[in-house]
Amino acid sequence: MAPTHIFVLMLENRSFDHLLGYAGLTGVDAVTGKPTTIDGLTGEESNSYLGQPYGVTQPAPETMPIDPGHEFLDVLKQLCGETAVYPPGGPYPPIDNSGFVADYASSPSPDEGDAPDDYGAIMRCCAPGQLPALTSLARNFAVCDHWQASMPGPTLPNRLFACAASSGGLDHSPTNGELAQWQIDGFSFAQGTIFDRLGQGGWRIFSGNDLPLVSVLKGVNLLEVANVDGFAEAVADPGYAYRYTWIEPDYGEFWSTFAGGNSQHPLDGITPGDALVKATYEAIRRSPHWPTSLLIVTWDEHGGFYDHAAPPAAVPPGDTAPGSAHNKYGFTFDRYGVRVPAIIVSPLIPENTIDHRLYDHSSIPATIEKAFGLAPLTARDEAANTVLPLLSLDKARDAPLTLPAVAAPRVALRVAPRRVPAPEGTVDQGNLPAFVHAAMRHDLTLSPPSEHAAIRARVRSIHTRAEAAQYVTEVQQKIRAAKPRP
Repeated sequence: MAPTHIFVLMLENRSFDHLLGYAGLTGVDAVTGKPTTIDGLTGEESNSYLGQPYGVTQPAPETMPIDPGHEFLDVLKQLCGETAVYPPGGPYPPIDNSGFVADYASSPSPDEGDAPDDYGAIMRCCAPGQLPALTSLARNFAVCDHWQASMPGPTLPNRLFACAASSGGLDHSPTNGELAQWQIDGFSFAQGTIFDRLGQGGWRIFSGNDLPLVSVLKGVNLLEVANVDGFAEAVADPGYAYRYTWIEPDYGEFWSTFAGGNSQHPLDGITPGDALVKATYEAIRRSPHWPTSLLIVTWDEHGGFYDHAAPPAAVPPGDTAPGSAHNKYGFTFDRYGVRVPAIIVSPLIPENTIDHRLYDHSSIPATIEKAFGLAPLTARDEAANTVLPLLSLDKARDAPLTLPAVAAPRVALRVAPRRVPAPEGTVDQGNLPAFVHAAMRHDLTLSPPSEHAAIRARVRSIHTRAEAAQYVTEVQQKIRAAKPRP
C-alpha cells in the first residue's frame, strides 16, 4: 500500500555507529524474512594516532568540546588516512576508515577539529539508554543500516541531495563571497527540486527556527514555513492535505556553539534531538493520517564521528561536471558519504524490521516520486532504492501511542569546556554563510526594491561571526513581524 502522507525529519551530524552501533538491534531481514542483526559495532574497532590505538567505547558524551571536522578534506582523511589525496576528477582513494582520530586531533578545516587532548572522544558511541526514543522507534519499525550520506562532505550539499537528488556540483561549504556571486535568488537545479515536482499545495515545511537550511532553495518562501511547535496541531486536522512534509530542527545559536537547539549538532546535546524525534512521531501517531503515513528520520551527514563501514560507489547525478562553479575539489559524486542512521516508520511496516539495502538521501525524492507518480530528478534518484517495499502490510497494525520518556541530559565522561568561536572570527566556516544568504534572500523579499542594492552590499561586507549574527538577528525580527499570527 502506498502512503498518502510522507514526512521527513532530518537532524545533524551523527554517524550510524555513533548513535546505533552499540544498540544491539536484532530483528527480521527486510528482504529474506530471516533473523538478522544490524551491522553495528563488535567493540574491537579502533583507529591509531601517533602510534597509540583508540578503540570504540560507550557511552558517548552529551556534547563535544569542539566541532569535529566534516568538510570534504576532513572526510577524505577520516576514510582514507592521513596522507590521502583526492585528484580532481577522481578516483576516490582506497577507504579503510583509519583517520577519524587523526582528523579530530588535527583538522584541515578552520574552526573544526583540533581536539585539546582527548582524541579518543570521536570514537565514543551512544549506549542504548542514551537515546530511548530513537532506539524504541528502531525496534518498533524499520532501521536501515546502510543509509549513506549522499557525498563525503558537509551539511549543505548533503541536504541539497535530499531535496534535489543533487547538490548542483557543490562539494564543500561555500563561503560568503561564493554565495554572493552564485545564489542571490536561491539554489536552483536544472531539473528542479522535489518541491517543484510536487507543486504549490503539495508540500509543507516546519522548522524549529526562523531560518531552516531548506530556505536556501529557490522557491521556498520563509513566510510559508511553519514553526515546528505547531506541527502536532496541524497534522491533527483531518483536512491536512500536504502529501510531503519536510521538518527541520532548531539549530540554536548557529553562529557560535549551536547551543539551545535540538538538531543534535555535536556542540549541542543529543538529548533534545531525541525529544524532537519523540514529539514528531507522537504527533503523527495520534493524527487521523497515521494509518497511511510514512515517516523517515535521518541525519544529513556523519559530523566527523567514527563509523566502521566503508562507503560504496555511487551513481553520479549527471547534472553537472567536475570543475563547475560550485565544484571546489573536482569531486565526481561517484562515492557515497559515511553511513548515517535512518529509521523508517509506518503502521504498514512489520515490527522489528532490519533493512540492509543501500540507500542515500536521494532515496527521499525517489520514494516520493514512486509514491506519487512523479518523474525522477537526476540519474541518482532514478537509480536509488526507495523505502516503499518496507510498507508490506495490507492494513495498518497497532503501534505505540507514545515513546519512552527522554532522560535528562547525560554527561557520561569528562568533557572540556566547549571551544566557542570568537565573535571576530571569520564568517566563512560551516553553514554560517548559508544561513546568512538564506536571511538575505528573504530580506530582499520583505524589503522594497529601492533597498535591495544596500542589502546585497551589506551581505558582501560581512566578514565576522559577530557581523553575521547581527544581520541574521535583524532579519529574523523582520520575518517574525511579517508572518501572519496563528
